Amino acid sequence: MKDFRDLLVWKKAHSFVLKIYAVTRSFPREEQYGITSQLRRAAVSIPTNTAEGCGRISEIEFARYLEIAFSSACETEYLLLLSRELEYLDADKYKSLADEVCEIKRMLLGLLKKLKAEG
Repeated sequence: MKDFRDLLVWKKAHSFVLKIYAVTRSFPREEQYGITSQLRRAAVSIPTNTAEGCGRISEIEFARYLEIAFSSACETEYLLLLSRELEYLDADKYKSLADEVCEIKRMLLGLLKKLKAEG
């Protein structure tokens, strides 16, 4: 069992969630239960599943939660694209957040590869 707060990918994902919450405050009110909620939930799922995986006993279980976190990062990446195309995000903010979620995805894959090599 690991302390999730020690993982760099968790720290990065947590910081990313805070940015998502900040940026979605300016989304249209009619999206409160639509894309705003979906984007927030997808983003929150990344560090949440990483943390939950750290609480698992086996590396196999940990890896499974990292795979779920990776899937949530992919969902987040799409929702950011949709938000940009709906003009809820400007080009610069979109690029910054999209780059960040892609970096988190790379980090998750790196950790997954490490776990699988050790297992």
